[in-house]
Amino acid sequence: MKKKVIYEAKALYRDDFRIEGYEFGDSKGRKSVCVVGSMRGNEVQQLYACSQLVRRLKSMEAEEKIKKGHSILVIPSVNPYSMNIKKRFWSTDNTDINRMFPGYALGETTQRIAGGVFDVIQHYDYGIQFASFYMPGRFMPHVRMMKAGYEDVGLAKKFGMPYVVLRKTRPYDTATLNYNWQIWETKAFSLYTTTTEKVDKDSALMAIRGILTFLAKEDIIDYHGHDGYISQVVEDKDMTAVRTKKAGIFEARVKAGDEVAKGELMAEIIDSYEGEVIERLYSPVDGIVFFAHDEPLTYANTAVFKLVVKCE
Repeated sequence: MKKKVIYEAKALYRDDFRIEGYEFGDSKGRKSVCVVGSMRGNEVQQLYACSQLVRRLKSMEAEEKIKKGHSILVIPSVNPYSMNIKKRFWSTDNTDINRMFPGYALGETTQRIAGGVFDVIQHYDYGIQFASFYMPGRFMPHVRMMKAGYEDVGLAKKFGMPYVVLRKTRPYDTATLNYNWQIWETKAFSLYTTTTEKVDKDSALMAIRGILTFLAKEDIIDYHGHDGYISQVVEDKDMTAVRTKKAGIFEARVKAGDEVAKGELMAEIIDSYEGEVIERLYSPVDGIVFFAHDEPLTYANTAVFKLVVKCE
């Protein structure tokens, strides 16, 4: 294992800003895979998952299980400043690094960071990002891909995650890491575990096993583990959203991964001043809870559940 500085910037009042990576295998070999962890300051689960992947690859390298001619790079965090103060976006101007790719060396700070990182990671065969969603809640673990014309569903299934989710590219996606990886001919995948701000060891382990399984199937490492699931491929637009009409205290009756029947009670909204139930949410279909809101409060007109409709 080689620890290396991916990007560095001088700081006026504190230690210099550094993004560090861990390289495994043959440093002069083929740039086979790059894994990126937390890009935002609240992505604790993503940081944890990367740290455990580093630990696992370090052990595998010592056992000579990384095949010759392959280089693997893991970058646990692209935004350590914001991690230090528990702020989701860049600490000074609240910009999102994952909306700045491919970056600009003469631009704003986050553009420079994105550009410096992308210069290093753009030529890998495969790019894997531990990503998080903007909605607070818990997901079923899955691989997510943008329909940018470069997606490869067959490859995504090799992770053995429960779901492979495809979604239509939106205008703001063109400035994300995943999209730019694809444009520069890297096969890119976003890996979602169940949480963001809290550590969930079980789903992190599932994602790590998924990565190792994928690398083994692509003949990059020697690994014999559980192949995982036969992934169900779904499109984000085909999921059924359950939305609130009222704002208040949110009490869920189901969680991510549960099966629900049409008409089943999923949650209650309680008046935050008077304590009365002001809304009950029922499942509109027979399905599986793919996403479940897990904050104590909710706004009106908020998607608090997403359901994968059961196939007949």
